[in-house]
Amino acid sequence: MSGNPSYNALQKEVCVECGWCGGIVNGKPSHVDNFIPEAGPVSADQFVDWLFLAEGMDPSEDPDKWQAHKDDLRAAFIRHMGAEIVDASMLQWDVG
Repeated sequence: MSGNPSYNALQKEVCVECGWCGGIVNGKPSHVDNFIPEAGPVSADQFVDWLFLAEGMDPSEDPDKWQAHKDDLRAAFIRHMGAEIVDASMLQWDVG
């Protein structure tokens, strides 16, 4: 299956421009892609939570501190993916 240029654009914004790229969690590299299922619906809120988890952070911890970031990341998902909920198959890199 080919990837999605919209997902590349989303990753460029949230990772390259905003720094939500993932990190080392429990001694192993972690990235949001590790949390995305092969199929099924994925919401903007789920994706944002996975970004936090990929960084080794609890997305429910200190909500006042992180809410503005969550709102921005959620808006980026909707802007790039075109909807609040998309099929997981749309969340794949376009390497072509």
